[in-house]
Amino acid sequence: MWRLLLLVCLSQPALAESVVATRTIRAKAVVQPEDLTVVAAELPGSIQDPSVAVGLEARVTIYAGKAVRLADLGQPTLVERNQLVTLVYLSGGLAIAAEGRSLGRAAEGEVLRVINLDSRNTVTGRVGPDGTVYVGWKD
Repeated sequence: MWRLLLLVCLSQPALAESVVATRTIRAKAVVQPEDLTVVAAELPGSIQDPSVAVGLEARVTIYAGKAVRLADLGQPTLVERNQLVTLVYLSGGLAIAAEGRSLGRAAEGEVLRVINLDSRNTVTGRVGPDGTVYVGWKD
């Protein structure tokens, strides 16, 4: 009899935990700990640890009670569209700085198109940790 009971207990699927939103999280909002809760259910694509999402920015609106997916989150934006930014070109001992206007939104490390306000040329650069856009970088 105990073997049958053991077999029944082992054959039950273990419930995984999933993270869901406690309130509607608007796109471009930074996720706070009170925005999330853990439920005892396996929701497809959902993250299992709420600490992974805290501090990230919602790329899309996440509605209350819906699963929080890593694909819907990203690093917080440092540069907004039409924001004035500093463009920096570094090569050896040469450093050239200019002012530009961003043509999109970007987080640290992302590639961004910027228009140089002096020359009116559009350049592509990588956003630094302080929001400076570095052009002419080598990966």
